[in-house]
Amino acid sequence: MITQAAKDSFERIFFQAARTRLTVESSHACDIVRASAHGNAEPKPGAEVLVLTIASIEFRIVLLLQFADDEATRAYYLGQGAERTLREAGMEIGNLCCGAINQQLVEYFPDLGMSTPYALSSDCMGYIDELKPGYVTAYDVTIEHAVRLRATLCVCMSAPLDFVANVTEDAHESAGELELF
Repeated sequence: MITQAAKDSFERIFFQAARTRLTVESSHACDIVRASAHGNAEPKPGAEVLVLTIASIEFRIVLLLQFADDEATRAYYLGQGAERTLREAGMEIGNLCCGAINQQLVEYFPDLGMSTPYALSSDCMGYIDELKPGYVTAYDVTIEHAVRLRATLCVCMSAPLDFVANVTEDAHESAGELELF
């Protein structure tokens, strides 16, 4: 069982991480809406999904990111003359977002670990229920009114989960420094 307070906390933590890490610059517009309320922004079928995981003793978070593979997304994340692929850029941006979520959660759950991001076919999205999640929510994220991606947050628990995260707008933003544990 996951309490409403924990669900709200995960959402606030994700919103802050998305606004500061899914954007190339923190001043860029980042609109986030629940996917069920805005289904038209879904990335194109056949796209890949990037999978990132944060695990603790009590729960596992699976963050699934689907970047639309279109000109606006490539221009935003790759820029001019980029030497990397959209998948590589997406994994880097996704890892930063997941790391920001991890930094917020470690205050409440000190035993967290993150996985290395990997890509799967978006066909796997139809099998999320196989993970037996206690909580799943999806968001359509629009950056700078042009770049669209879908973020799905899936929380699987091995014990009841209840916490209230104190998320403030002016939380410390690291530049991606290496943290040693």
